[in-house]
Amino acid sequence: MYGNHFYNETTRKFVAMFGTLFNDIIIERKDNNGTVIQRLKVPVNYAPYQKILARLDQDPNLDAPAMTLPRMSFEIMGMQYAPSRKLPRLNKISAINDPNGLLASRYNPVPYDIEFQLNVMSKYNEDGTKILEQILPYFQPDVTHAVTLIEDVDITLDIPIILNSVTVEDTYEGDFETRRALIWTLNFTLKGWFFGPVSNKKLIKFSKVAAINSTITEQSEEGEVVTVRPGLTANGTPTSTANNSVNYNDIDLADNWDYIVDIGDL
Repeated sequence: MYGNHFYNETTRKFVAMFGTLFNDIIIERKDNNGTVIQRLKVPVNYAPYQKILARLDQDPNLDAPAMTLPRMSFEIMGMQYAPSRKLPRLNKISAINDPNGLLASRYNPVPYDIEFQLNVMSKYNEDGTKILEQILPYFQPDVTHAVTLIEDVDITLDIPIILNSVTVEDTYEGDFETRRALIWTLNFTLKGWFFGPVSNKKLIKFSKVAAINSTITEQSEEGEVVTVRPGLTANGTPTSTANNSVNYNDIDLADNWDYIVDIGDL
């Protein structure tokens, strides 16, 4: 667009960050004595839950290693511009990132709310609740993670993920031989940002300034008074007359006394 080709992989990073939140959930199954007889890590992948259910329908044996329950899937449901988080559009974020010393800069990002949907599918109701109880306590109602969105200028932002709602659906229909799947649906809002293209410019490493003495002219009763003020260094020393200056303790006023008296007699 506008002749600028760029791809910051921002959406890809948001998807990876969201999926990483749920990739280490483990459930345990116990016998009547409370002894753990099975320990399962719940897989999660980016896909619509209808696709997962279609794969299950093709394999009536839920214990087959290719596709089993419980499992989770998530997907992006939509994006919406967030005007309440808008930043000044003309401000820039800059940093030196090029070996040649170029200055890389980008305008402020654009805020968007990205809607995610997480689906927890299980054959047994208790398996679903075991998964939910490892998710819900962390969202009060949001979880915030730092994400490096732009590597070349090292832009890292805190991205909140808000849990909006939780619903459950039982897909069981038909006779006793029909498969049953409980689906817990969790809706989230990710407060994301999208950056534009980068602009590389050369750095200003040297500046040459021509400094001149300032002259101040004032009018008084005795006539016109001209005061010449030389340039000063950082510590207040004159730049143009520092070598020719005489310390005030070395000035002998007696040599000029007659001149001063004569002026006073006028």
